[in-house]
Amino acid sequence: HIPILKKFLNGRYERYDKDLFSAFIDRDLLFSKQHGHLGFMSPFVWMFISSYEELRRRLVTQETITSLVQLEYSGFEGATVPICTFALRKGHITRQKGCYIKLADFRGPENQGPKTQEAIKNRSCSWIFNATQDNFTKIPGSPIAFWVSDQLLLAFENGNPIGSSCSTRKGMATGLNAEFVRCWHEVSISRIGIGQTRLDANISGLKWFPYANGGAFRKWYGQYEDIVNWESDGERLQTEEHESGRIRAVNLNLDYIFRPGLSWTSITSGLFSIRYLPKGFLFSSASNALFRDDESKLSLDLALLNSSVHASLSKIINPTLNANPGDIGKMPLVPIDESRVLAEDLLNLSKHDWNICERSWDFQSLPLISAATDPNPTLESNYTTWIANNKQTIAEMKRLEEENNRLFIDAYGLQDELTPEVPIEQITLTVNPTYRYGGNLTEDELWIRFRQDTIKEFLSYATGCMMGRYSLDRPGLILANAGDTLENYFAKVGKGNDGLTFQPDRDGIIPVLDGEWFEDDIVARTREFLSDTFPESSVGENLRFIEMSLGKDMRKYFCSEFYKD
Repeated sequence: HIPILKKFLNGRYERYDKDLFSAFIDRDLLFSKQHGHLGFMSPFVWMFISSYEELRRRLVTQETITSLVQLEYSGFEGATVPICTFALRKGHITRQKGCYIKLADFRGPENQGPKTQEAIKNRSCSWIFNATQDNFTKIPGSPIAFWVSDQLLLAFENGNPIGSSCSTRKGMATGLNAEFVRCWHEVSISRIGIGQTRLDANISGLKWFPYANGGAFRKWYGQYEDIVNWESDGERLQTEEHESGRIRAVNLNLDYIFRPGLSWTSITSGLFSIRYLPKGFLFSSASNALFRDDESKLSLDLALLNSSVHASLSKIINPTLNANPGDIGKMPLVPIDESRVLAEDLLNLSKHDWNICERSWDFQSLPLISAATDPNPTLESNYTTWIANNKQTIAEMKRLEEENNRLFIDAYGLQDELTPEVPIEQITLTVNPTYRYGGNLTEDELWIRFRQDTIKEFLSYATGCMMGRYSLDRPGLILANAGDTLENYFAKVGKGNDGLTFQPDRDGIIPVLDGEWFEDDIVARTREFLSDTFPESSVGENLRFIEMSLGKDMRKYFCSEFYKD
């Protein structure tokens, strides 16, 4: 019956065919007399989303919203749904004020009714608003943004939408990710083309290319771990058909792939973040993107879209969890002193933070090993130095982000509404345990967990050196191709066996057993690695620090948790 229903809606309710409730509202208004009153409960998507703009404009410009209650997502038991309830008066009354109640801060069905009644009785509470719906048309798309102040409205009146000077694009859907998408470390590095133009990629003969594919909340740079099959200029993706006969992949963005830009995760958990997209990437439907002909302006866009001003303005355009390209394009940009924009500094700090982890293809070496300031360093003294450096990095990142916020708050005249402060959990650096772990841990508990994970990363890097993936004698990836041998390692790091700090295992087999049955088992080789990276006299002390940090015997860790980690 669904195809029949869709055909009926398309034929009878052409402008309101996105959902049954849209057609229902239109039909009820047709039944009503002029100045008649109507009441509805519906999804609140019509208030913001672009696909309901026709319905929204009709209610804002032709009818009168007398009252509206926007419920919190969990306003009904056992369901997470966007719901509002509202009353209309048929016919438009110019400059008429309506009463609006926003329950977004009150989680759970038990709060929705009582908080609504409390607002009705106490008109001075913070979740009730009186708004003139004529003002909604001043905002692109006319969202029902009833909480907006006059100063925020001025931002839309005085600013130019970002979309007027850049292009925002929805990302590609391959139609079969299991076939076309991999993590970069799943394939030989020699088959991956990083930092290429589209033309170079086409003639390179390479198969895999970087793929922005969503990711958790992180600002400025990172979440780049996936690659996509774009061999021969994406021949398969451009031609391979779905069982239905249509081309399987959609939104290929051929005019934008491989260009530098900005990228963001399409569906957020509540906090929006945008990241620099380097040259050589494609981008997925989980990562929409923004591009400019003048790439030097991307820094300004990056700074604005990661600021507290954007966080406030974006809730006006679309307060749902979907960050659509069209909504980003509506963001107003006011004149600003571009010489004060700090995006490059913030980007560089974030990029360095991303690249000090093995998950990055630009990983060079473990900073814990090179952090030494002591002439006779130990693992613990290096860790202490590294943590001090990390705390300085976190503080500097926080200072720069707050200065960035202050710049845009001043430019938009929002000093009375916004503050530049950034909560520590929103400083999105891997070396920031408050961001990394969240939750209700104390500061001591956060740093204890961070120390444990740092030691796990040290043991991972040590194992990488045992396998020849990394080397103490040369930064970056060494052996990262199927079929690589020890001879390939020596060809890159140095010929013969002399002069190398730590040699990888010849056969690439590292026994992980509950006893020391082989002289080259993983615990024995870890001791050897410690004696080559720190003074040999400190091996026992370093082993004690490792086991204290892990909270268990090192062999027990290797046998029980290492492979999973």
